[in-house]
Amino acid sequence: MTTDWNPLLRTEFDKPYWAELQRFVADERASRTVYPPHEEVFAALHLTSYADTRVMILGQDPYHGPGQAHGLCFSVRHGVRTPPSLANIHKELHTDVGVAIPDHGNLEAWATQGVLLLNATLTVRAGQAGSHQKHGWETFTDEVIRTVSDKPDHVVFVLWGGYARRKKSLIDESRHTIIESPHPSPLSAHNGFFGSRPFSRTNEALVAHGQTPIDWGL
Repeated sequence: MTTDWNPLLRTEFDKPYWAELQRFVADERASRTVYPPHEEVFAALHLTSYADTRVMILGQDPYHGPGQAHGLCFSVRHGVRTPPSLANIHKELHTDVGVAIPDHGNLEAWATQGVLLLNATLTVRAGQAGSHQKHGWETFTDEVIRTVSDKPDHVVFVLWGGYARRKKSLIDESRHTIIESPHPSPLSAHNGFFGSRPFSRTNEALVAHGQTPIDWGL
């Protein structure tokens, strides 16, 4: 990673789990289709620098359909049909802050403003959700979460769903804001995600700490 994350995370690359993880992913790519493409695995860290990170939205797993995953949680490439969870995010975005529901699902506009869109697992086998979990990615991304929590500047952590909410123990709640709710999945969105106002609440927390709010427009 040729970004300011590199010196902060470099020690992870020397740990035994990292070599094992990279062997696992390389073996998977040699015999199966794996998403996202190799060059986009760390897209979240390339698009959002450590210095610029003001908000962190945590996902669980990359999308496992053709052409969907491109290294940012919940986001898909332009021209790819919007997945159901992202469609619900769009609905809440419109209700919360009045952003028109876009005709695409690409969230890079958020990433370039300091919204770190990180999945806990950074690769997945095509068509098999969760297939690369518990092979080491979580160890790495937990360290990313700790590193963001150690920032001297205030950060808003947005945790959607039970998996993301279990990461609260990695975050210093005395210095940062945590906004949590059920997941935007169609299975749970009506149980508290809709109406949770994560976007306006994030901006309120940023402004309260003297930080620039996010332009959530897509």
